[in-house]
Amino acid sequence: MPEPSARLPVRLLVALALSAALGPLNSTMVAVALPEMSRTLPADSGALRQALVTSYLLTNIVLQSPGGKLGDRLGHRRALGLGQLLLAAGAALAYFWPVLPALSVARIVMAAGGAILAPSATALLRTELPPELRGRAFGAFGAVMGIAAGTGPTIGAQLVGHFGWTSIFLVNVPVLLLAAALAHLGAPAASRAPAAPRARFDLLGSILLGAALAALVLGLERTHLRWAAVVGALGFVPFVLWERRVADPVVDFSLFKQRAFVGGSLIIALQNFAMYSTIFELPQVAGRLFHVGPRDVGAVLLSMMGTMVLTSPFAGRGTDRFGARAVALVGCSLALAGTALLALRPLHALSDAIPALVMLGAGLGLSSAPSQSAAMSDIPREKSGMAAGLTSTMRYLGGVAGLTVLGLVLTDRPAPDVIMHEHTTAMSIYGAALLLTLGCTFLLPGRAAAPAPAASAR
Repeated sequence: MPEPSARLPVRLLVALALSAALGPLNSTMVAVALPEMSRTLPADSGALRQALVTSYLLTNIVLQSPGGKLGDRLGHRRALGLGQLLLAAGAALAYFWPVLPALSVARIVMAAGGAILAPSATALLRTELPPELRGRAFGAFGAVMGIAAGTGPTIGAQLVGHFGWTSIFLVNVPVLLLAAALAHLGAPAASRAPAAPRARFDLLGSILLGAALAALVLGLERTHLRWAAVVGALGFVPFVLWERRVADPVVDFSLFKQRAFVGGSLIIALQNFAMYSTIFELPQVAGRLFHVGPRDVGAVLLSMMGTMVLTSPFAGRGTDRFGARAVALVGCSLALAGTALLALRPLHALSDAIPALVMLGAGLGLSSAPSQSAAMSDIPREKSGMAAGLTSTMRYLGGVAGLTVLGLVLTDRPAPDVIMHEHTTAMSIYGAALLLTLGCTFLLPGRAAAPAPAASAR
């Protein structure tokens, strides 16, 4: 009979998974809705992508680290509730006021809520579960995040097809209500207390970090603002100088001395660079090349999600048995092979992408869980929110970087050979990013050595 402390708190885990999954779900669910939205709103798909997708990802990037630090100060359960409230408010605003200015504001509010939810949920796993359960819990949690991003287009396509594009916002509200109820029932009382009771919020550091990240991303995203990328890169200098002086920084650079944290965070960023971009690239290429709608693209992308669902459970068990490094190496290799196949195989029909998407999904399912688990495994309790915020920042920064590349590669030229050339170029770039993940896997911990047998008593 296992001890009570060794039992997984199922209600809490479901609440955390539902809450955190809405962040990546909302970042990809809107992808298939953009063509429908452009028919009713005074903007084309490109302008809508910047107003509703890039702004969402940018807000997430800017607020992830401060959101994690806020949880360390207020208590991760309180921070989780705040994030749920903000996300629900933004979703309701977008549904009841479906005009472009209100939608832009609503997406920023939703992103702010998601930026608090993700690190708070991850930190609760770190602080509330005993060590013997963290591997399985982090594995399942990382898988849920990846699956949420992968299922976004499929869910979005079904909602748009049956209920109209505004339904992609309303669907958040009942999910958040269920998650809040489960969190209230399943969270232990200790999670109400701050992880670091004397922590002081580093407001100036948060502003400096946010300004630098915002300028950098805007400069990369928009060709007429290239100067902003330089300003953003230079803006990290005063941020680093301030963080080294302040007593309780929003980013503790000592975390980057931990090999597993660095390796896991880089894998998360590089994989999201490729995954998010593929999810947004395929609908655009398929629409221009084969003139298919959101449902058809969503059905094909379902092949990637399905293999992620099937392989994710093996990732946690495999990590316990073989170590994070071995499982992540296999997963990253499969993801790289899938992207290479997308780049090399001509698309004569949309279904031609399915074998490559199956390989990509299998690789992501196997590698995301051990990467997330390894990144958080040795983090001190009082820094759990900060570390979770940093890994989430890397996740969304990878997504924005991928969309930036996508914007530079894709054009509106209708010639099939041009479309295929753009597709091949984009996939080659994403494959190069996944090639780097292979090296990052060697920063993750290997299989733990078995304890030596006790000496026989004489």
